[in-house]
Amino acid sequence: MNYIVFDLEFNQLYTKKNEEINTKSICEKKIIENSSVKNKSDSSDNKTCEMPFEIIQIGAVKLNDNFEIIATFNRLIKPSLYNEIHPFIEELTGINTEMVATEKHFPSVYKEFLKFIGSNDFVMCVWGIDDIKQLIRNIHYHSLNIHNNIKKYIDIQNLASKEFNTPKGNRLGLKTAVEFWNIPIQNDFHNALNDAVYTCHVFKKVFNKNLKPSIYSNPNYNRIPTNSLKVDTEKLISQFEKMFGRKMTKEEKSIIRIAYNMGKTHQFLK
Repeated sequence: MNYIVFDLEFNQLYTKKNEEINTKSICEKKIIENSSVKNKSDSSDNKTCEMPFEIIQIGAVKLNDNFEIIATFNRLIKPSLYNEIHPFIEELTGINTEMVATEKHFPSVYKEFLKFIGSNDFVMCVWGIDDIKQLIRNIHYHSLNIHNNIKKYIDIQNLASKEFNTPKGNRLGLKTAVEFWNIPIQNDFHNALNDAVYTCHVFKKVFNKNLKPSIYSNPNYNRIPTNSLKVDTEKLISQFEKMFGRKMTKEEKSIIRIAYNMGKTHQFLK
């Protein structure tokens, strides 16, 4: 059996006016509107709800039973929904709009990814369940067939967190784990292939023979949201102003709001 250790980088909705876009609020609004309507609208809001995070890079390492690297995969992806790379994503990953403009769209890259995985039995390995969730979500968005084994996964972040006795509800960063096990840091983080390689090294440290893969069960994306606690963003900004001893600019307020909403997705935890 092979282990496919993979990592993804995502893009999300961005407007040139630097407006705050809360994809969660958009989705909740559309879900409620559509709950009493049979026909699904093809509006941009619905598309945002279906795929709030669009994959722009897939990086993967294939390991055999002896944990030897037998192949690697690294592809940038031309966006189909969010054509402009969000400035925050560009700063974090180094991926810009020009870099992906000439790349293939997700359906073609996904086909190449399946070819890379091969016909042998395999299990997916990820640093946190969100990459599995978003991979499947992108597959569904493009109406592609999903290989059953893609839902079979090992959450390496969860295994490493147990080694660290990480408090429940907290997530261990990939860089923290890499540094803890003295794994050489030779390339930047927040690059899909680099992170997949680092995750591979951590996997070797936490693997045990009794380890059993989990099966990912698709969440009901169209469920009507229940009431939940909300963060007072104005008070959040006020706290920043107290910390820095000055008023935040309009641009800084926008960055704080965007960073908060991105943080809630856990997609940038490493």
